[in-house]
Amino acid sequence: MQIKRKPPWLRVPLPNSEAFKHVKRLLKQYQLHSVCQEAKCPNITECFHSGTATFLILGDICTRNCRYCNVKHGKPLTLDQDEPARLVEAVKALGLKYVVITSVTRDDLSDGGATIFAECIQRLHKEIPGARVEVLIPDFRGNWQALDSVLCAKPEVLNHNIEVVKDLFPQIRPQGDYEISLELLKRARQAGLVTKSGFMIGVGESWDQILEVMQDLRKVNCQRLTIGQYLQPTKEHWLLERYYTPEEFDQLKKIAYDMGFVFVESGPLVRSSYHAALKD
Repeated sequence: MQIKRKPPWLRVPLPNSEAFKHVKRLLKQYQLHSVCQEAKCPNITECFHSGTATFLILGDICTRNCRYCNVKHGKPLTLDQDEPARLVEAVKALGLKYVVITSVTRDDLSDGGATIFAECIQRLHKEIPGARVEVLIPDFRGNWQALDSVLCAKPEVLNHNIEVVKDLFPQIRPQGDYEISLELLKRARQAGLVTKSGFMIGVGESWDQILEVMQDLRKVNCQRLTIGQYLQPTKEHWLLERYYTPEEFDQLKKIAYDMGFVFVESGPLVRSSYHAALKD
């Protein structure tokens, strides 16, 4: 089926600035991946131009195959133990003070890669005084001991995306679990961390279902929220049902604040790390 044509508010400039090229060269130099590139983020031009990137650790091959995601899936390579050290060097070279780290999901590892997350956080705090770290973590299949190792490293923000509304979770995220995701966020908040989550719309949900997932996130005291438009990567991915207007995103932002979220980014091009450093 043909992918729907994008409306004007979703058209972005092609990435070609010198700042963009600089970040891309550094990622290649330090043999690192960014979710900006792997997931074809629409904000890659803006973020790279400002000299930042969301680092993708644990390789670039995911063990899961979520129906919306453009990241490669299959059998990952051997775990790269030197990755945290190279990430720190890349952060130094970019002069970053706010670092966002995410990963592919590694269900092949007993701890889901939590140890590497923790090492990245600890190294950044130790080697770059004043650095603030936001991590966007997978669900670790409900392995709470693995989660605790990340929490003990004390990232400034713990992000875990719920991704889609509850009723569509089994079809779009068949290897995930809606309740496990909520429990993870609950535990992180109970540990005293700032918590954040996000989801996309346009995959066939109703307005009431959108409000339901927002309410569920508030029940576990999630503090920060991102809402963005689903953009179908290829014809093989989950079908895009509709485009929401900027006005509808503004309405959701107001509703989210009224529910008690303390920081909200809601817009057609919003992704989980969009303007992440602005709150800190």
